[in-house]
Amino acid sequence: MCVNALFVYILFCKTYSYFLINLNLLNFFRKGEYAAFTQKCLMGKILIVDDSQMNREILADMLEEYEILEAENGKEAIAMLNEQANDISLILLDMIMPEMDGLEVLEIMSKNSWIDDIPVIMISSEDSPVLTHTAYELGVTEFIRRPFDSLVVQKRCHNIIALYSKQKKLVDLFADQFYEREKNSRMMIDILAHIVEFRNNECGLHVKNVQNYTEILLKALSRITDKYQLSEADISLICNAAALHDIGKISIPDEILNKPGRLTNEEYQIMKNHSAAGARMLSDLPFHEEEPIVKYSYAIARWHHERWDGRGYPDGLKGDEIPIAAQVVSLADVYDALTADRVYKKAYTHEKSMEMILNGECGTFNPLLLQCLEETQEEMRAVKEKGSGLNTNDEHEIKAFARELLKNDALYSSDRLLRKLEYERLKNRFFEKVTGSCSFEYSVSTRMLSFSENSAAVLGLPETIMDPHSDWRLAKFFGKDKLDAIISRIRGASVDDPVVMFYFHQFVTTEDGKEINSFLLSDSPETEIPENAKCFTYKLICLTTWTAKEPPSYTGVIGKLVPYGYAYGMLKGVDGIDFKGIL
Repeated sequence: MCVNALFVYILFCKTYSYFLINLNLLNFFRKGEYAAFTQKCLMGKILIVDDSQMNREILADMLEEYEILEAENGKEAIAMLNEQANDISLILLDMIMPEMDGLEVLEIMSKNSWIDDIPVIMISSEDSPVLTHTAYELGVTEFIRRPFDSLVVQKRCHNIIALYSKQKKLVDLFADQFYEREKNSRMMIDILAHIVEFRNNECGLHVKNVQNYTEILLKALSRITDKYQLSEADISLICNAAALHDIGKISIPDEILNKPGRLTNEEYQIMKNHSAAGARMLSDLPFHEEEPIVKYSYAIARWHHERWDGRGYPDGLKGDEIPIAAQVVSLADVYDALTADRVYKKAYTHEKSMEMILNGECGTFNPLLLQCLEETQEEMRAVKEKGSGLNTNDEHEIKAFARELLKNDALYSSDRLLRKLEYERLKNRFFEKVTGSCSFEYSVSTRMLSFSENSAAVLGLPETIMDPHSDWRLAKFFGKDKLDAIISRIRGASVDDPVVMFYFHQFVTTEDGKEINSFLLSDSPETEIPENAKCFTYKLICLTTWTAKEPPSYTGVIGKLVPYGYAYGMLKGVDGIDFKGIL
């Protein structure tokens, strides 16, 4: 009963530890540490990787409050990351460079796990959806298009550095708390395992070795096949549960458990009862019966003596009827039993043990697991000879686990939002091109008018214009009176009536081989067309935006120029693609 109570206490510690982790995170926010930490988030280095010295200088000037590192190609950037990865807070990465391009840099960052802690903003004038999607798949956080806008660059860099800094702080905090609680839980499991070993008069390293061999085999299995869908969390749980594989032996009489010679048939039948006895102990727990670690522990305790050909015990399971956790622990248990001294035998060498297992002298095992054993035998030998166990929850793995747990949190929602916004921008660009429409937006806070790529191309204007009310290019193109009229009508909108709509007629005439544009604003789609002129009529729709607080304040406008009289039939191109059906 004492042992059962101890095991119940262990499971309680596991559950309670997660509560304490969350409690510590809560205190981190309540004590004001989060706010204080936010002030430190902006410190750090920014690595600018671009083969154009001018681009690097422009970006460095825009980000003068940061310490700037520069690399003119991907190889230089990787060299800097090898030396200073822990000090770099953000990378501005050009897509197209000599020697090593941006995508190659991202692939190396992904392989080295740098992308988990260092955000990357991709610099590109490329507009290919394939390149954009590939960059996002490789871990890019955001894109910045040329020409650079100082305010946009500063804000994006500021926000992304702050976001990742807070994320790293939370991951470190969580990892520290997790490690401490996990260490305590492991100590309790080790104590229980030691009690079982003490009764069994076995080497004190048996349980630890079985856990380490189990981890080696599970990781190899997950590399060569996805048949069993083993996650990092599953592997960790199975390794912990493996410590209890022989818990049922506490029910076996000492004279049988520690008999120095061969057991009689009758004694062997009693010894075989330990697997069912251990399973009963676990199934009789008054709570936590649905917890994964309890289910794994039950499966391992009951079925770790089953064999692939159905000749094991207690239930004679065959093949994958045996849970994979029990299969792996079974092989790990046999390897350690062969290579260790027992009261009834001396230890076999690693080579002899491998030969016996692979020849089927210890029963048959899953062929995939035998493949894993062969591929990892040097790791198995190292654990046996050095007595140095693997740490299944070392710093790297704990932090990786912490990131996974935090992935669904608000920290990562920002990254998902950025990706969603980029996808929406791709869709908008596509629709604009196939429909011939033009869109724009104006922000009061930045005093910046932004045209979409298609709009800028159609109108012959830059994509970004600061202070459009006084910009000479807009005044020259539309005419000062027309520009004032548009601004006046937009300013006449209100929060209750935010939409402004009228027609925009563009007249194009040719004089001396040059095209001359003139414009007319009207509430009607019909208009008189000057002689020898071509007329293009657009519907101009503007939505003014306002703050939610009282009284509402005007914040900007979103607008679109749509060709008047547009028919969806125009979307069916010569290649036979029915865009109307797609839309």
